Amino acid sequence: MDVRTTKDGLVRGRRPAPDIVAFLGIPYAAAPFGINRFREPRPVQAWEGVRECQDFGPVAPQSARLPGAPSWSPGDEDILTLNVWAPASDSDPVPVLVWIHGGAYTFGSSAQPDFDGTALAGAGLVVVTFNYRLGFEGFGHIPPGAEPPYPENRGLLDQIAALRWVRENIAAFGGDPANVTVAGQSSGAASAACLMVMDRARGLFRRVIAHSVVGPCYSMELAVETTRRVAAAAGIPATSTHLTSAPPHALVAASDRVVGSYRRDPGSGRRHYNPVIYGPVVDGDILPSDPLSATAAGASEAVDLLVSHTTEEYWLMDAVGSGAKVTTDKQLATFAQDFHLPVDLVPGYRKLMPDAPVRDIHLAIFGDLLFSEYTNRLAERHAQAGGRAFTSCFARHRKGLEGVVRAWHCADIPFAFGNLTLESVEFLIGGPPHTADHELSQRMRGAWVSFATTGDPGWSPLNGPTTTPHVWDTGDSPAGAQNTAARALWRHADFSPLRP
Repeated sequence: MDVRTTKDGLVRGRRPAPDIVAFLGIPYAAAPFGINRFREPRPVQAWEGVRECQDFGPVAPQSARLPGAPSWSPGDEDILTLNVWAPASDSDPVPVLVWIHGGAYTFGSSAQPDFDGTALAGAGLVVVTFNYRLGFEGFGHIPPGAEPPYPENRGLLDQIAALRWVRENIAAFGGDPANVTVAGQSSGAASAACLMVMDRARGLFRRVIAHSVVGPCYSMELAVETTRRVAAAAGIPATSTHLTSAPPHALVAASDRVVGSYRRDPGSGRRHYNPVIYGPVVDGDILPSDPLSATAAGASEAVDLLVSHTTEEYWLMDAVGSGAKVTTDKQLATFAQDFHLPVDLVPGYRKLMPDAPVRDIHLAIFGDLLFSEYTNRLAERHAQAGGRAFTSCFARHRKGLEGVVRAWHCADIPFAFGNLTLESVEFLIGGPPHTADHELSQRMRGAWVSFATTGDPGWSPLNGPTTTPHVWDTGDSPAGAQNTAARALWRHADFSPLRP
C-alpha cells in the first residue's frame, strides 16, 4: 500500500509511522514557468511507471529562509506540488484536511516541519498540504497588453487546482472526496476565506478552519500601484511585456526593495508598519467581492466555519523585527491616523491597559486590527447569513528563559498539528513542551478532527453577540478569553479592500 494510483500515474511514498504513508512532492499542476508563467494552472503531463514521492517538491520563488525548510533557488520550476499523509492500510473513507500555509502571500511552503501531517493523519484524517505561487508570481498585477490577459489571483487559482486534484484523486489514498475541510493560518486562512466565496471553488470542500485570518483584501488600484513600484525597483517599465520577461529572482529582489523602502519611510502610511505588498485582489471576476461582504450576503452559507486567533498576535512580528517600532504617543497617534482608526479606539485601549507602555498598546491594537477583529467578523457575518460558525482563541502563556512566552501569531499551529517537539518550533512555543502542552495539543488536534469529521469541534456554534469563544489554554496560563470591551471599540472600524 505504499504505491497508489493517481489520474496522472503511480506514486510511491514512505512511512513516517508504521500506520501512515506520506506521499511527498506529487505534482498537481504543470510548472508555472515558460509558456505557463503568469497563466492559470495547467494540467500535469502523465508519467510512466512509478513516481518516487518521498521528498518535498521545490518551494515557490521567495527570498525567505525558514528553519528546517528548503529555500528557493533560481531554476526551481516544478513548484506546484502537494503532499498526502494517508492510512497505510485499507479502511472506510476518512475525512480530508487540506492545509494552506501562510507567509504574507510572499514566503513559506508546505515543507515547513510544523506542517508535517503525520500526527493529524494518525488521529483520523487524510492530510494534504501544497505549495502555490507567491509574491509577484502569484499575486502581482500584470497590466493589460497580452491576449488573453494575465489573470489576477494566480495563487488562489493554484489553490483551487490543488483542491480539484483532491476531489479527483484522494479516494486512492483512503480519503473521502465528499468530506473535505480546507484549513489555513494567517494568509493561508485569508486564502481559505476567499475560497469560501469564490464560484470557482464551490463544491470542492464542506468546511473551513481559519486561524488568524488576516485582512482586508486589496483593491485593483492598490495592486496597480504595487506593480508600478515593483517595476521601478526592477528598473523596467510597468508593462506586461517587460514584467513577464523579467526572471523570477529579479521580481523577488525588486519586491524586497519595495518592502525595504516602506520600512525606511515613516511617511509611507500603512505599509510602513506592515509592509506586506501582495494579497488577494478584488478583481470582480476571480475574486468578485471581499470575503466579509460576500459572506454577509450568504455566499458561503453552506460551508461550516471554525475560526481561531491568538490573544497577542502582533507580538511575534515585534519580536522578529518585521514591523515598525511605535514607542511614543506621537508615533501612536500617527499610526492611528494612517490606519483611519476610530477616534475612541486608542483612548479605549489605554483605559483597558492603564499601566502598559505605548509599545504594548500599539502591539495589542495592531494584532487585533490585522487578525483578531477580522477573524471574528468573518465568523459573525457567516453566522448572521445563516451559516454555522464556531469561534475560539489561543491564550496559552508560559514562562521561558527570557520571560513570559506569549500567545502570539503562529504559536497555535504546532499545537493543532501535534508537532511540539520539533527544534524549529521552540522559538514559537518557548522551548521544549511541558506535559500540559502535550495535553493542550491533543485537545486541539481532537477538535480539528471532530470538526473535519462532523462539523462540530466540541462546543456551541456562534449564536448572537453573547456567544463567548472557546479558549485554548493550559491550566497554568494567566491569559483569559478575548476582551469583549476591546471588541466594542472596533464597531466603527472599516475593513473594506485596501486602496493606495
